[in-house]
Amino acid sequence: MHVVIAEDAALLREGLTRLLEDRGHVVSAAVPDGDALLAAVAEHRPDVAVVDIRMPPTHTDEGLRAALKLRQDFPGTGVLMFSQYVETSYSAQLLEGGAAGVGYLLKDRVANVAEFSAALERVAEGGTALDPEVVSQLFRASRQRGGLATLTPRERQVLALMAEGRSNAGIATELVVSGGAVEKHVASIFAKLGLPPGESDNRRVLAVLRYLGG
Repeated sequence: MHVVIAEDAALLREGLTRLLEDRGHVVSAAVPDGDALLAAVAEHRPDVAVVDIRMPPTHTDEGLRAALKLRQDFPGTGVLMFSQYVETSYSAQLLEGGAAGVGYLLKDRVANVAEFSAALERVAEGGTALDPEVVSQLFRASRQRGGLATLTPRERQVLALMAEGRSNAGIATELVVSGGAVEKHVASIFAKLGLPPGESDNRRVLAVLRYLGG
């Protein structure tokens, strides 16, 4: 993959660059702010951009705003946001334009190199990768609106794993159930939420995330 990194902390920026290059990826640019991110993506047209939500000058939402602009201007580039904290309002904004090619991980997750790399590859390929803690926070917000009241505990587990970007086979392995059981849970989830199932896992995840981010 060709990757652009936007992270203001030089040590983390260099660490991410080394990590990705060691796994055979090409880091086209590693920059410290949102403006430089947009310029780097325009120049290199990477497969995916890794973007810290909080960057200079105010360290609030500069990274998010740059990511939203990036998705608008360069829809072919995946965006993997990461942050030290779960910020559900930011994740909702990121998902408003559709969940294809979007990820949001906590920085602690980067320590698990295999997990981080798998999430990055999924986003670059047009899939979705949400940190389990982000999904949990979105669920809590949805429950407060009453939206998930009709789902069984097992269906909520399946929905959470779908939102993380897991395939049906991956869900079956995680929950130690058969593939047929997962398919029945998925069908039930969409029936209860009034969401038509798509022809691929990515479409189903997109529909679920639109619901959660609504």
